[in-house]
Parts: sequence; C-alpha cells; structure tokens
Amino acid sequence: MKGERVAQLELLLRSHPEGLRRAEIARRLGVHRSTISRYVEDLSKHIDIYEENNLIKIRQRDDDENIALSVYESIAFNMSAEILASNTEIQTPHLASGLRKIAMNMHSYAPKVSENILQVADRIDQEMQKNKEKNSHFNKILEVLIDAWVTGRIVRLTTKEEGKEEIELAPYFIGFREEENQDRKPITVTGRLRHTKDIITLDISSVTEAVLLNETYTIPDNLKPFRMSHETEESYDAIDMIPLTLELQEKSALNSFGNIIHTDFTIHQTEDGRLQCTFKAENSIELMMKLFQCGSSVKILEPEGYRKKFISYMESILILYR
Repeated sequence: MKGERVAQLELLLRSHPEGLRRAEIARRLGVHRSTISRYVEDLSKHIDIYEENNLIKIRQRDDDENIALSVYESIAFNMSAEILASNTEIQTPHLASGLRKIAMNMHSYAPKVSENILQVADRIDQEMQKNKEKNSHFNKILEVLIDAWVTGRIVRLTTKEEGKEEIELAPYFIGFREEENQDRKPITVTGRLRHTKDIITLDISSVTEAVLLNETYTIPDNLKPFRMSHETEESYDAIDMIPLTLELQEKSALNSFGNIIHTDFTIHQTEDGRLQCTFKAENSIELMMKLFQCGSSVKILEPEGYRKKFISYMESILILYR
C-alpha cells in the first residue's frame, strides 16, 4: 500500500507543477499529514523533489516521456473521462491516476484539454473522500477481481445477494450493467460459477469479501456475448474444460469422475485392441486428484500440455519422498 501511495504522490506532484502543501497532499491521498514526510522521502530516492515556500514540487526534466495523442484523440479521451466519472456509482483512485498520466503528457500540445482532464481527476478525488470507507472497500474488492481476471485465477466471493452468500467464480468480464431508470450504472463482474456452466453477473458493491485462489481457468475463443435478458436461455460451455483422451486399463476407473463436472464419455476401441475414452472435464485440482486416484488404470494421451502438467505434478510429489 505504501508503494502505491508513493506512486500516487508522484502523479499528484507532476500534475501540479506549481507545488502542493503537505496538508493538501494528505487530503488528496486520504492519509494523515504526518505520513507525507515518509512518502516524500521515499519518492526523493527516485526523482528530484524540492520544497519551496512550503510547497513540495518535482523538478521537471526535458527527457520525461510523452504519449503521442492527436488533438482529436485528446478531446475524445476528455469526453470519455467525463462520462466515465459521472456514470460510475463508486469512484476509483486508479481512474484518477490514469487521467493524470494522460493529462500530463498532453499538456504541451493541448493545455486546455489537459486542464479539463485534471479537473475530472480532482473531482474523483473529492467524491472518494465523501464516502471514504465505502470507496476504499469497493476498490479493494475490484482490485482482487481484476487480479483474478488478468491472471486467469478463480476467486472466492462472499456477497450480500441471496443464494450467493459464498461462491467461487471464474471472472469473464468487468464493466457496466445497463439498468433502466438509473442515473449511475453499477460496475459488475460477469463470470462462470465454479463446477457449473452457470453464467452470473454480480454488482461488485454487493461483494463483502474477495479471496484469490490458486486454481486457474481459461476463456474460450468462441465465447458468445453476454445477454442481460432472460428471454432466451443459452447454453454455454464452461470456459475451463479440458478435452481429455484417456487410455483405459479398467473401464470402471471412469466411476472416479462421477462427482466432478464433465461431458458424456465417448469410448472406442483402437485397431490394436486398446480402449480409449474422450470427454471434457473441469480444469481443477479435483480433476488432477481423480486422475491420481485412478492410478495405473488410466493413462492421459491428450492434450499433451495437460499430460506434461500431470507428470510435473507427480514429479513434485516424488521429490517430497526422496
């Protein structure tokens, strides 16, 4: 958290070349004034900071990097930022810091647009301070969900929604949900409930706790657009299903997969008399455990990537006993 505050301090100072007083910095960052000196000290190790007339400033360098946006792109970005800031139910500091980065880089060639964007960022900071505790909690949950989505990991959620008090979710999409007669659109997460094919959409503000798990998932290339209407029921394939081909020594070994999500088994006999089975099964640690449970009764033929993962898992277990 401290590193994040130092990064926010740098953005604030760069977007206010005239300098800021310590009390103002503390107000904008939402921290106590006594902690600002530590942030300034940490930041001074990386960039040139000085204090003049009780104002903390960054000494600008000629070689500071710039993002090359056209004037038209800059104005379009300004309008988008206005809409985003005014339509979100809860404000996020990441939006404010992102806006400041863009504004600083366009200051030399589009100063008016730059100033407008900085004002939007300041307004977001002010809105965040009005309900600091609620915004802080929301953004903590949002960050975990984003981490889960970016890294392709399952997340365990505790929510206030009836029937969804504790769920495990594979996040597909984070964005807005269109609702009638509502000025501000809630930020939501859409994803698949673990061990099912059910797709749900949750208002992130209803989530009270989010924990990132070590279980991974993947998003299919042919994933269909989400429908918010329930008029048409559509069937979705679970996005983390592994297409397995197994060689069977004992057909009864397939009973081991009874309590995990899988498609129907397709069994055929090869020309040399070997029995093979193909099906899709959930990509989870439970699948791995079921394969171990089968012992020498089954052999993974495909996919090669999952076969290598299984072998690697076995080798890591053997290391514990050597």
